Amino acid sequence: MRFAGAMMGAMMVTAPAMAATVKDGVDAWQRGDYSGAVAIWRPQADAGDADAAFNLAQAYKLGRGVSADLGQAKMWYGKSAQAGHIQGAANYGLLLFQDGDRRSAMPWITKAADAGDPRAQYVLGTALFNGDLATKDWPKAYALMTRAAAAGLPQATTSLSQMDQYMSPTDRQNGLQLASQMAARPIPPTGRQLVTGGGADTGLTAPASVVSTRPSDLASPSPVRVAQAKPAKVPPAAKAPPAAKPAPVPRSAAATPALASSGGKWMIQLGAYGSQEGAATAWGKIAGRLGGLHPIYEKAGAVTRLRAGPLADKAAAAKACASAGQACFPVAP
Repeated sequence: MRFAGAMMGAMMVTAPAMAATVKDGVDAWQRGDYSGAVAIWRPQADAGDADAAFNLAQAYKLGRGVSADLGQAKMWYGKSAQAGHIQGAANYGLLLFQDGDRRSAMPWITKAADAGDPRAQYVLGTALFNGDLATKDWPKAYALMTRAAAAGLPQATTSLSQMDQYMSPTDRQNGLQLASQMAARPIPPTGRQLVTGGGADTGLTAPASVVSTRPSDLASPSPVRVAQAKPAKVPPAAKAPPAAKPAPVPRSAAATPALASSGGKWMIQLGAYGSQEGAATAWGKIAGRLGGLHPIYEKAGAVTRLRAGPLADKAAAAKACASAGQACFPVAP
């Protein structure tokens, strides 16, 4: 019995400690132990873990636990992007774009835009509108810019106004329909994103339930400046058509009391503005087309979202958007 007990003690002493997880690094980060967090993430990032690589990139970008080094940050963003991390793809693409390597940036920006990153949607929308680094596609450009504006990106709201001066009612309406389709797609989970097929663009999959493995102040990184993406405009040589007037809304659709529902919880979003006053002014211009709906002013960071409701269901919300005659998409309860 003594021999057995001694053997058991020896096994306990020599048994390897349980390996640290990415979440352990997050916990260390949240305690302020940035160096400890980096020490946990680095071997996991070296082994190909997407979240660890993303977090390590953020540490280099913020200069916590390591010296600030944007070159190292870009490298680790790239590794996380190659492993399927959507925010990593967005940040990597935007950094490449800023550094002037725009052609290499566009595949990553496109991937992130398709997954719903508003900064990437803004850059891709601008490229598609100008025909710069992408084949010109005004309806898709308008859809992407509408989604970016709805997420609260101020420069996207400005670009939408500029696009409206050139687009035909048909292109604008097609863009709004496409934006509604984009809004209806499932929102990618906040945890790890995996690209199927070992990195091929065959689709995105993720565990049904994941624990967020990013520190709270890493989860929403400061947007990389994308002002260099050029505000949406048409070069003089493009000979843009004259500004098109919004398509008139038929009287039958201009004030439809059936749109509103006292028991409904659906809404529509009509834009994001720099102030509540601006949102209220916008509502005054379209309220007559949305009989029975009430405006809702929702503060979201530096902008105020203009929403309206209540609506019974998604179909009613889509009908309301069709009556609005401008950028609009349904908002689920």
